[in-house]
Amino acid sequence: MTYRLPRAVSTEHGREQVEDHGDLGEVLAAVRKTAADLLAKSPVPPSTLNVRAGAVAVEMGWATATPGAAPVTAAAPVAVPVEPVGETLKAATVGVFYSSPSPGSPPFVAEGDEISTGQQIAIIEAMKLMLPVEADKAGRVAEVLVEDGDAVEFGQPLIRLAAEDETVDQAA
Repeated sequence: MTYRLPRAVSTEHGREQVEDHGDLGEVLAAVRKTAADLLAKSPVPPSTLNVRAGAVAVEMGWATATPGAAPVTAAAPVAVPVEPVGETLKAATVGVFYSSPSPGSPPFVAEGDEISTGQQIAIIEAMKLMLPVEADKAGRVAEVLVEDGDAVEFGQPLIRLAAEDETVDQAA
C-alpha cells in the first residue's frame, strides 16, 4: 500500500532530489498514517515495520506469537527467588542436586541434623560427574531448600542452617 507524502522524490542522474511540500510535522503525520493503514490492512500482524520518507525513517517491532497460539494480553507474574534468612550452604557448581548417594537411600542430611565442616551434605551431577557437596560451615540443618533432582545454579542456596536460638522440628 502506498500513501502520498507531502514531499515529492525524483531521481535524476542517479541522485535523489527531494522537494519539500510541508513541514516535518506533516511528514511525521503521513508516516504515522501509512504505518496505521498498513497494520490495519495486514491479514497477519507483522514482526517489524519500516517506513521511510526522504530523510525520515521509522522502524517499529513487535513480538509475534506462533500461529494458533493464544494472544498474549499481559505478562505473567514472575516468581523471584527469595534469599533465605540466615546462614546457607550454597552450590559450588551448576548441575542437578541429589540429596542421597543413590535412589532409595536415606538423604545425606535431614532437617534437625547437626553437621560439621567438611561433611558431605549432597551430590551435584555436572556433565555426568557426581561431585560431592561438602559443608563449609558447621551447624544444625533448619531447612533443605531444593528438592531431589532439581537443577541448581552456581551460588544457589541449598541448605539453610538454623540460628542459635531457632528450634528445628525433625522430620518424622
